[in-house]
Amino acid sequence: MGKTIIISNRLPVQLQISEGGIVATPSVGGLATGMKSIHNSGESLWIGWSGLTDEETPEELNDAINIALEKHNCSKVNLSQEEMEGYYFGFSNRTIWPLFHYFMEYTEFELDFWESYKSVNQKFADAILENSDEDDIIWVHDYQLMLVPQMIKEKRPNAVIGFFLHIPFPSYEIFRTIPWREELLSGLLGADLIGFHTYDYERHFLSSVRRLLGLEVSFNDINIGNRVVKVDSFPMGIDYKKFRDAAIAHNALAPENRSVLQKRLDDHKISAPDTKLILSIDRLDYSKGIAKRISAFEYFLNKYPEYKEKVRLVILAVPSRSNVPQYQLLKKEIDELVGRLNGELSTVNWTPIWYFYRSMPFKNLIDLYISSDIAWLTPLRDGMNLVAKEYIATRIDKTGVLILSEMAGSAYEMNEALLINPNNFEHQAETLKKAITMPKKEQMARNMFLQKRLERYNVEVWAQEFMTALKNQIENNEAFVSKKINDTILSKITTKYKNATNRLVFLDYDGTLADFHNDPQQASPDKALYEVLDKIHNQKNTTLFLISGRDKQTFTKWFLHKKYNMIVEHGVWISRNGEEFSLLENVKSDWMHKIKPVLESFVDRTPGSFIEEKNYSLAWHYRNTDPDFGEKRATELNTVLTSLTSNDTLSVLNGNKVMEVKSSNVNKGRAAVRMLSESDFDFVFAMGDDWTDEYMFEELPESTISVKVGRQKTQAKYFIENTKKVRELIGKFAE
Repeated sequence: MGKTIIISNRLPVQLQISEGGIVATPSVGGLATGMKSIHNSGESLWIGWSGLTDEETPEELNDAINIALEKHNCSKVNLSQEEMEGYYFGFSNRTIWPLFHYFMEYTEFELDFWESYKSVNQKFADAILENSDEDDIIWVHDYQLMLVPQMIKEKRPNAVIGFFLHIPFPSYEIFRTIPWREELLSGLLGADLIGFHTYDYERHFLSSVRRLLGLEVSFNDINIGNRVVKVDSFPMGIDYKKFRDAAIAHNALAPENRSVLQKRLDDHKISAPDTKLILSIDRLDYSKGIAKRISAFEYFLNKYPEYKEKVRLVILAVPSRSNVPQYQLLKKEIDELVGRLNGELSTVNWTPIWYFYRSMPFKNLIDLYISSDIAWLTPLRDGMNLVAKEYIATRIDKTGVLILSEMAGSAYEMNEALLINPNNFEHQAETLKKAITMPKKEQMARNMFLQKRLERYNVEVWAQEFMTALKNQIENNEAFVSKKINDTILSKITTKYKNATNRLVFLDYDGTLADFHNDPQQASPDKALYEVLDKIHNQKNTTLFLISGRDKQTFTKWFLHKKYNMIVEHGVWISRNGEEFSLLENVKSDWMHKIKPVLESFVDRTPGSFIEEKNYSLAWHYRNTDPDFGEKRATELNTVLTSLTSNDTLSVLNGNKVMEVKSSNVNKGRAAVRMLSESDFDFVFAMGDDWTDEYMFEELPESTISVKVGRQKTQAKYFIENTKKVRELIGKFAE
């Protein structure tokens, strides 16, 4: 592998123009910290926006900015103020952010925002292509750049691409409201590995892929043509050592060397030793639930008045997107709530809430973490919430209580915290009381487990695990059992075909020669297919068989007049050179009246499914059903049918969105081998797309050239991407 390319909306440096020059300083916290180990080890380049728009950047300083960024292994993407308004403040933060956090009422679907988002994503993709080589690893970050992976993959199909989403991925019911939902999913699926913080977000994404794009999902693998995209969860950690060491250094400071804030906190603790400090730190964002937290605090004080003057809530709200109307309204609401509550409940010696609306330097954050007895974090929806982890990391003596919303991604890893529903004031009031009265022994027991886990799975481990998973995914794709048919392999197969003196060719129909349709009767052959099959069928020393699970009536209508050789219903019927179909196997149908009511009951309970009744088999189709619901019903039906057909006379075939019951002594492999025995063939070719074709691949001799359509686990030697490629391949035979 070559170098690592990291892509995010913002670069991990801060640029300042001073006295005609440029000063670049590394950013602290968040993604910048998380990717530090990857960015600093080996050859790496970070691509992103510099933080200065084109209008803010004097033209004469462009070269100086580039030089300053190069020292930090960074390269900038130039964005204008108009692009920032549409792409960032518009689509990213007024469409994706509120919708992915379940705030539909704040979501705006503006076409201009979407067009800007697309064009800026293309800018990022172009910058990546310009600055990367074929063997580089590309890691794209977050919701601002969801189209970038596919834009890269289109231009560079062999690129190794990872994507990580740092915010929640919403449920299908929410996500499908986006007008450009398919484009966003397709953009993400350009990546080879897609990472989320939690399994829930991963599950929501896979559900949307199945239901909106109709792609096959096997566990957490998505099959797309000639490749497999892996989806997994990687909960992001923190720089545990940094916070731990800062807390130790803080405690070692002599009183006179402490910060002004810490001295005030110390004075407060001396004057009111029994008062508990409750800490709340968030960006000022509607997803953080700050307003509800204030109301819940008021509810607590009214329910348990004995704690008035015994607790104080410290709120640090960090300014965010202050030019967006919803954020301006939120700040006004919080200001009014704090003012009213303090005005109504304050006494001469006590103010219920200390409220700070500002950013604080790192050392002051440590002051707050160490001095607070309780951290109370109640986001209504949060991708992770690292503040919860930072608070626990600074608790050197293992005391302190963490109250955490179960809607935060970090809640899945922090079960020892007191988990609450941010919408349940009654429960929050009880939990606050429990936190205030919790014995130190219990606090220490809970925090010991939390600290061990956070120390072990820190942010560096998170980054390394993602990179390892990405490399493994590429190796797995490369080591796939069957080989992809490329130009070289196609040339060898074509040469063998032309040089053979007696050829036998088996071609499946649905999913191989023709794409699937919601109505199977609509998948009739087109003129181009007839032409290529005619040429192969009429070639000397060539025996062509269409071998399908289709019923004989359909194939009679479509192909009998062409006088092709045909085997249908998985090997029950055969037609040669235009003759009427005759039985190839002795099969019974007396079982069908027993199985059909079972299938009918599943049709009744599964909207969109239907039964196809053939002469000697029954097929339950569920292509038109909701994908998730259809798969669930298919699993249930498979269990029922397996128990009913356990006497070895019947078997169940699980095809592509179809489940078929037939006699056990009938399958495509058995039929193909019978045809093979009728002559001495020196070229045997078999191609199909689903599990019913695996019988052919398994039963035919080792010398057979077997081809699977689609990239799935198979007995075939080769695979080919889709029906379009199939047409190209058999077109070579027809020449």
